[in-house]
Amino acid sequence: MKIAVLGTGTVGRTLAAGLAAAGHEVTVGTRNVATTLSRTAGDPMGNPPFAEWRRQHQGIGVESLAEAAAGAQMVVNALRGAGALAGLEAAGEGNLSGKVLVDVADPLDFSHGMPPSLTVSNTDSLGEQIQRRFPGTRVVKALNTVNAGLMVDPGGLHGGDHTVFVSGDDATAKAQVVALLESLGWTDIIDLGDITTARGTEMYLALWVRLFGVLDTPAFSIKVVR
Repeated sequence: MKIAVLGTGTVGRTLAAGLAAAGHEVTVGTRNVATTLSRTAGDPMGNPPFAEWRRQHQGIGVESLAEAAAGAQMVVNALRGAGALAGLEAAGEGNLSGKVLVDVADPLDFSHGMPPSLTVSNTDSLGEQIQRRFPGTRVVKALNTVNAGLMVDPGGLHGGDHTVFVSGDDATAKAQVVALLESLGWTDIIDLGDITTARGTEMYLALWVRLFGVLDTPAFSIKVVR
C-alpha cells in the first residue's frame, strides 16, 4: 500500500521506517522539503538531523505535505498535535478526500511546561476536529496510547500482549486500519466506536505522561483484561 506519513519527528520517522519494513511503499511529508533536509542540528527530542535519518532510509520518499498526501492511498497524521490541523490544511483537502487518515497525534500543550496538558478534552478531541474539518476524509484514531517504538513493534513489550484501540465513523476505514495494525504485529485491537470515542484515548495521555515520569521509560502500555 502507498502510505504517506505526515511529520518528521520521532513518531513520523519511526512509523515510516516500520511501515516500510512491513512492505508498504512509504513517503514522508514535510512542510518544506529543502528546509527539512538542510537542517544540521538535531530536534528538541534529541533526534539527529532529518537528513541523517534520510540517508539511512533511502527507500522512503520525502515530499511536501501536499505531494505526499496526493500520491498516497492512506495517510498517517504524525504531526505535532498543536499543528496538526494547519499541517493537514497544507496537505490539501482535495488530496485527503476519500482516503483513510490514521490520526496518531495527541493534542498536547507544552506552553506551561511539564507535564503537558491537553488543548482539547472532555467534549471534543483532535480526532473529531480533524473529521469535522475534512468531512470527506475517513478519520481513524489509533496508536496514540503508546510510544513510537511500540507502535511498530508491539512484540517488543511482553511479546505484544497489550491492547491498542481504534475510533472512527467509517466501519470500512476502521477495518483497513485494523489490518494495518495487524501487519505491524498488533493482535489485541479494540474498536471503541465512532470518532467521539477518541476523547477517551486522548485524555489517557494525562495518565500516560505521569506514568512516564514515574517509570522513567515510555516502554509501557495498557492491557485490557477481560
